[in-house]
Amino acid sequence: MTSVIRNLLSLTASAAVLAVAASAAQASSFAIRSGQGAEGLGMAYAGAASGGIGLAAMAWNPATITMFAGRQSNWNATYLNAYAKYDLLAPGLGGNPLTQRLNTNNLGLNGAFIPASYNSWQITDRLFLGLTNTAPYGLRSKPGFTQVGQTYGRSATIRSVNVSPTIGYKINDWISVGAAIQVQYMQVDQKQALATAPGSPGLQLRGDSYDFGYRLGVTLTPFAGTTIGIAYRSAITQTISGWAATQGAPALNLVGSRFSRVKLDLPTPASVVAGISHTINDRWQAHLGVEWTQWSALKSIPVYNTNGTPLLVGAPPGAPATIRFNYKDSWYLSGGVEYKYSQALTLRAGVAYEWSAVTDRTRSVLISDNDRLWLSTGLSYKATDKLTFDLGYTYIHVNTAKVTYNGTTPAPGARRFTAEAEPRIHVVSAGLTYRWDDPTVAQSVVSKSAPISVRY
Repeated sequence: MTSVIRNLLSLTASAAVLAVAASAAQASSFAIRSGQGAEGLGMAYAGAASGGIGLAAMAWNPATITMFAGRQSNWNATYLNAYAKYDLLAPGLGGNPLTQRLNTNNLGLNGAFIPASYNSWQITDRLFLGLTNTAPYGLRSKPGFTQVGQTYGRSATIRSVNVSPTIGYKINDWISVGAAIQVQYMQVDQKQALATAPGSPGLQLRGDSYDFGYRLGVTLTPFAGTTIGIAYRSAITQTISGWAATQGAPALNLVGSRFSRVKLDLPTPASVVAGISHTINDRWQAHLGVEWTQWSALKSIPVYNTNGTPLLVGAPPGAPATIRFNYKDSWYLSGGVEYKYSQALTLRAGVAYEWSAVTDRTRSVLISDNDRLWLSTGLSYKATDKLTFDLGYTYIHVNTAKVTYNGTTPAPGARRFTAEAEPRIHVVSAGLTYRWDDPTVAQSVVSKSAPISVRY
């Protein structure tokens, strides 16, 4: 049964042409926020918990499904171009940048496409069922360093897919509750050099896992035109099983063989999100959002050889290798507005700021993350009563990300290394929402008990 579920989730990721984000991620560390939906991207996801971003709000707060009448589907394709180049600083700790920029350090590679889809089905005037398919975590990084830098990381890839059956129930006209099961698949692949010389042999760690979590949420409509939402997403600890192997040389640091079966527990963080959406008049809506993510759950992650022997030469029996994160919790604040230009066209814009989980003491060459500013804009065009198109664009300005290896942080080691990057991120997303039923009939049913905030 385990292998069947793993294979199905892996196939789902491949069938969706699941791509991953670059090292300068669009949310803290290796999380992906901007791939969740075109409508929300246009407002920096302000009001996500209160249903202000369309069906994609289900990915934050399952209770928002009760705001969408009838039977609807929403599909999104997002292109993310996260790009950065490191300046290698003078040898030692500090100094001025060298005159030659390391032009090979394209952390974003050629960008990434990220799919997401949402489906809702109104069973009765109070009961709703749905399904979301997203990629909540992703990473693709290849710093391109030679010599010292390559010993801390040559490349890293993380892929994920999260499938969430969702249920929502309208208790009365002003309160709804929702819940979702998270079935999450994750694959990781990391490479680093074993020595400083160009072309040195390397160590590769690769594995995958699936596990389960949940989301719980509630929406309140205290008065007509205003919706408040709050939701909780559980942590999921992925037990990654796979292998570690040396490449291009005999077993320089793996005990007994060039190949070892390994296992590690990688926790993905819990989060709490809240939002408010308010209809100012028949043309203007305003949205606010706040999100807290418990990245401090990622400390030092031990990597074990599954046969019980030490993974590294010279280590005590049973001693693991270690991947160090040592993150702090992150915060994300957002605000956005929508203007209904006509019955068919809606314009929107948003701004957000995120305090990263990564600090100057814990930043690595593979994740050039820092505090960031979001500037977003977008539009929706209602072609017919059944069909709506969405476009969203966001520019993310990431503060200069300096990485310093001084023997103690972010990972112990004798080799000292200092560099800094200036990540820049552009995100474009297109979405399509389709009503499978007759909107006029669905509206006449739901209007018996639904608040004014129901989105048709």
